[in-house]
Amino acid sequence: MSEFVITRREGAILHLRLDRVNKKNALTQDMYQALLDGLNEAEADDSIHAVVFSAEGDTFCAGNDLGDFLRHGELTPQAPVFQLLKRLPQLTVPLVASVQGMAIGIGTTLLLHCDLIYAAEDAVFALPFVDLALVPEAGSSLLLPQTVGYPKAAELLLLGEPFNAEQALQMGLLNGVVTNARLQAVTAEVAAKLAAKPPQALRRSKALLKQPVESTSARIDRELEVFMQALASDEAQRVIAEKAAGKATTNKAR
Repeated sequence: MSEFVITRREGAILHLRLDRVNKKNALTQDMYQALLDGLNEAEADDSIHAVVFSAEGDTFCAGNDLGDFLRHGELTPQAPVFQLLKRLPQLTVPLVASVQGMAIGIGTTLLLHCDLIYAAEDAVFALPFVDLALVPEAGSSLLLPQTVGYPKAAELLLLGEPFNAEQALQMGLLNGVVTNARLQAVTAEVAAKLAAKPPQALRRSKALLKQPVESTSARIDRELEVFMQALASDEAQRVIAEKAAGKATTNKAR
């Protein structure tokens, strides 16, 4: 567990709130572990109908605490950060996010795994991975193009320039933008609506919405496999032969 992640149960809602204000809620390995523990608890407990991500202070999340990562040495697949990232796509419990101020790196890519996302008017998003000589994480190289389209995703990931809440809303990254004063109330209202729904129907519906989409390479491989099967079929051989015969007849007539 981490003292910098507040876990609080409110009826059928589990709140996971970042509380490392002096570091702008930059995530450490211990914080990743606390978030993972909370999400695992929610996924295993049918009485939890929704999880709400939020943060103390004027910043949602300034990304990863790189100093903390360096102190932990070489990352392995068992590191809390990787365990959390791999867990997110598997979750069926609905995730709601409440974002104010800066949402940098993982502060933005985490949102791609959430189902309902609301931001304050002062929210600012950025994906500066290339500027850090890094690459996109949390599946963002797949999920972002699916959400905003390839040209815009390339702009956001390759240039890494910040964008505001209204721009994020127009791209389809958010469900709504509200005043800072209304953010907490709006998020609570949405979470309460989820909590009032039939829980199994909610989880099954989310599972359908989040069914994995195969990669382009996998799709090309599958297309090639089916194409070769079709090419070898009697039907294709007949049609191709007919087309070839028709073309030969046309050429002879000329």
